[in-house]
Amino acid sequence: MHNDTDNHSIMKSITRSALAAAMMLAAGCSAPQEKAITLTQDEIQEIAAKEGKSVQDVLFDDGNYAMFIHFGLYSKLEGEWKGKAYYGNAEWIMNENQAGIPVDEYMAEAATFNPSEFNADEIVGLAKDAGMKYIIITSKHHEGFAMFKSDACDFNIADATPFGRDLIGELAESCHRNGIGIGFYYSQFQDWTAPGGGRGPQTDAEGRPVSFEEYFRAKCVPQVEEITTKYGDIELIWFDTPAEMGAGYSRELVDIVKKNQPNALVSSRVGNGMGDYETLGDMEVPAVNTPGRWEGIDVTQVGWGFSKADHRFKTPEYVLKTLVSTVARGGTFMMNVGPDKTGKVVPEAADALRKAGEWVKRHPRAIYMAEPSPWLHSLAWGDAVVNSGKVYLTIFDWPSDGKLYVPGVRNAIKSVRIDGGRKLKFSKEGSWLCIDVPVRCPDEMAGVVELTPEGELDIDSTAAVDPVLETIIPIESAKVEGAEVIRAGWMENFGEWRTKANARMSEGTVARWTVDIAKPGFYDLNLEYRSADRHEWRATVDGTQSIEHSCGSSSIYSLHPLGWIRIDEPGKHEIEIRQITGADNDVELGGLCLTRVNM
Repeated sequence: MHNDTDNHSIMKSITRSALAAAMMLAAGCSAPQEKAITLTQDEIQEIAAKEGKSVQDVLFDDGNYAMFIHFGLYSKLEGEWKGKAYYGNAEWIMNENQAGIPVDEYMAEAATFNPSEFNADEIVGLAKDAGMKYIIITSKHHEGFAMFKSDACDFNIADATPFGRDLIGELAESCHRNGIGIGFYYSQFQDWTAPGGGRGPQTDAEGRPVSFEEYFRAKCVPQVEEITTKYGDIELIWFDTPAEMGAGYSRELVDIVKKNQPNALVSSRVGNGMGDYETLGDMEVPAVNTPGRWEGIDVTQVGWGFSKADHRFKTPEYVLKTLVSTVARGGTFMMNVGPDKTGKVVPEAADALRKAGEWVKRHPRAIYMAEPSPWLHSLAWGDAVVNSGKVYLTIFDWPSDGKLYVPGVRNAIKSVRIDGGRKLKFSKEGSWLCIDVPVRCPDEMAGVVELTPEGELDIDSTAAVDPVLETIIPIESAKVEGAEVIRAGWMENFGEWRTKANARMSEGTVARWTVDIAKPGFYDLNLEYRSADRHEWRATVDGTQSIEHSCGSSSIYSLHPLGWIRIDEPGKHEIEIRQITGADNDVELGGLCLTRVNM
């Protein structure tokens, strides 16, 4: 933990390794990506003024990859209660939708909670190995158990367990010492064990009714004061599930954070339209670029807290692709780990993060301080970002024929090279750039190609169909008449969220896509949708050629074949999709898929 001298020195500066690197690069120096460099508040403000941004924008741009940690009393149970496994969100095991554990029985578990293998330096080392810039840890989740020593409530890890230490303090001290940012999750409304807390007991031990106002004053406010004053500079406070909490409560919490930590960010889940940035839905990556400050979050298992019954770990490739896609859409990304009951991150999760982190360190400009893709959406083979005027193409589906097709490039191109390697030959075919790449991918996870344009970058973001690869084009890229494009959300397991933009189709609804075709020929057209019934569809190309077919359906989004369409000329074409028969508003159209037929 920090002593007063440590706190004083830490409060004078903020660790900003990528901003320092950007300053060094601007000065013509090479900047090591792994070394943390401390910038003063004046330097941060100087960068913000120079770039015409707010301080919060500068801080948010830098912290574009982070570790989320869900660790609490629920971690002791590891998703199991009285011999029965509960699948999904292990941190919700107390809730009536999971094991429904009585308050007194759940709180009694603290007496034997001893994560004796927890090592703050190991956690911080894992975050650094993964290429992450800061760590956000649950200081109090919905269960009401604090992972720090709290004077406001003794239901905490220092006072109620044999562990007997301030775990949050140890992690914060290690973060500051090792040049990693630190911030805290805090569940401000839900508290399932404290009288008056949201979704918790509404009477105290004597049977006296307790209001949320009393809970808010007695526990929430004092604990938010504690986590924003005890641990030096922090990156942000990540509030969660405001539910029906009034706007006055949200405003008071924001004011506390800004009073004690003027440069800390506040997540949008503080509620009531407040916060410094938007946190999207769990496990959500938008299909098209999303403006403003926003964050995507995901998990290394199915749920957030560790579950020993859950063996569906995310692969290094999944971690990397979600990170790249989130940054390319304009957001920042937090990947969660849930330590087990001993306090260790299990190897399956840790090794996946390290493997993805090795790639990040090989290709830092594809992630750090990167601007979103000028194409505004992913491409058939991968994704792209812009960094210091150059375009970095991350290719997950490396072309086996040695030809990489890049659409919509209006610029003359100065040079193309393998990131960190040799120059590549290229040619222009209309608006398409054709790059001669090695037949074998130069990186085992994903290749990166650096493209340097002549002058200011000029990209046509029209949806483009790769001449070789299957190309899925989302509904967000269409013009839809007769329906709104909305986002559907559902859980595949308890807490395992999925989202998908869609248009609810009827016989009067039309979806039109403008697509850029590199090479003429036949294209296999599939529709991506979910529905309870069969449907008849009509696809029309350029207002003349039409095909019709009856397609099956399923309760999940999947591709349904409609047939072949013929494209006679390269360039832009319009594809119109109509539902001919079927129940109105029963089908949710998510996009279309085109694959050139190799004839």
